[in-house]
Amino acid sequence: MTKVTTIFVTLFLLNFSLFAQNLDIDILKKINQDRNQNLDKPFNNISKSVYPLSVALPISLLGTGLITKDKNLQHQGITSLASLAISMGTTYSLKKIINRDRPYITYPNLQPYYIENDPAFPSGHTTAAFTTATSLSLTFRKWYVIVPAYTWAGTVAYSRLHLGVHYPSDVLAGAVIGAGSAWLCYKANHWLQRKK
Repeated sequence: MTKVTTIFVTLFLLNFSLFAQNLDIDILKKINQDRNQNLDKPFNNISKSVYPLSVALPISLLGTGLITKDKNLQHQGITSLASLAISMGTTYSLKKIINRDRPYITYPNLQPYYIENDPAFPSGHTTAAFTTATSLSLTFRKWYVIVPAYTWAGTVAYSRLHLGVHYPSDVLAGAVIGAGSAWLCYKANHWLQRKK
């Protein structure tokens, strides 16, 4: 690379980074500062539903499979639990490595509903919600499962912005990690079943 090209690429990346960060905080400010505070408690309850549902649903699949002796359902339950473990392990590791401050620390004019002390990027709640939604959608390929599952996951993601505890890029990364982990585990399960 020539010196001019290197300078151009560096300036482009710096400008893109600044643009992305500005877009990130602009979207969050619009959602958080203009929010209907009467919805704070319902959105907080939606956020609180994530971890219990994300654990209960795969265990229910596995349990139902064991009771009915349905090997396919047993595999789906195990795959869903593996997806959750992988996605949450990835999210936890990234939180520690990237160590991004919560938005209300960097921008004190935000109005968080409550304070969280762990790093922001990526969103663990969104990761778990999209892992669960994708696992369910791949297991039960019916519109009446897929639509509610992703509506719930999308509402969880939005709730994290409404409550002022995450940037949009945090929830986007969480959604990608969650859906990606579930899809990869689903494919790995099918590959292993074919090998048998």
